[in-house]
Amino acid sequence: MRKLYRIEYRGTPRHVIEDGGAWRLLDGDPFARHSPGEEIEHDGHRLLAPVLPSKLVCIGLNYRDHAAEQNKPLPSSPLMFIKPSTAVVGPGDAIVLPPDVGRIDHEAEVGVVIGRRARHVKEADARGYVLGLTCLNDVTARELQQTGAQYTHVKGFDTFAPIGPCVALDADYTAAGGVRVQGLVNGVTRQDSSTAQLVFSIDYLIAYITRVMTLLPGDIIATGTPPGIGPLQPGDRVTVAVDGVGALTNPVTGG
Repeated sequence: MRKLYRIEYRGTPRHVIEDGGAWRLLDGDPFARHSPGEEIEHDGHRLLAPVLPSKLVCIGLNYRDHAAEQNKPLPSSPLMFIKPSTAVVGPGDAIVLPPDVGRIDHEAEVGVVIGRRARHVKEADARGYVLGLTCLNDVTARELQQTGAQYTHVKGFDTFAPIGPCVALDADYTAAGGVRVQGLVNGVTRQDSSTAQLVFSIDYLIAYITRVMTLLPGDIIATGTPPGIGPLQPGDRVTVAVDGVGALTNPVTGG
């Protein structure tokens, strides 16, 4: 499977294509004309967030098993909210828990990375607008949310959107069994489900969202989280694992 990474290479952010086990610097724009260039070693490079989205469009309560866990009815239409680009951090970057907001939860999700400008996309055509899949942690100030604060508030803090470690360019999200997604804290599995549990499919979400707003290359759709969300504490290490993508791990620190 081909994967797109973004690394710090000789002091400069560069995209890298992994294909057949080899890493090659990408020459050109990953969203337009590009070609694989010089082959480099895998080791010794800091991984960065693989893309820099202008926005993250997130979908709430989109797993049937999570809705059952929460004793909530399935939504009749996607529950949509935005995370700002300033919330994005990459692999290994710290999730910083802000003071005085109470419990803060991890939410393991499959992120869909948009590959080209998308507006009024038909569901049948949606796959052609997808660059690939990534891991995403929709970190949430849960206690603040329960006071009635809006989603943008409780999910928009700096560092509350870890993504990575790469974009899996050939990931098939249409298979009957779905794509497995897991959330682990300190190596202990808390979340384990599959996109087969999605209330609204990825293709449906792309069509629905692009009737509302234009998605730009690099934008990410966070497709929802399965059951098992739970609190984070300073000193924790939280991991999101998505089949075909890999594992995204971030330390947790206090603000």
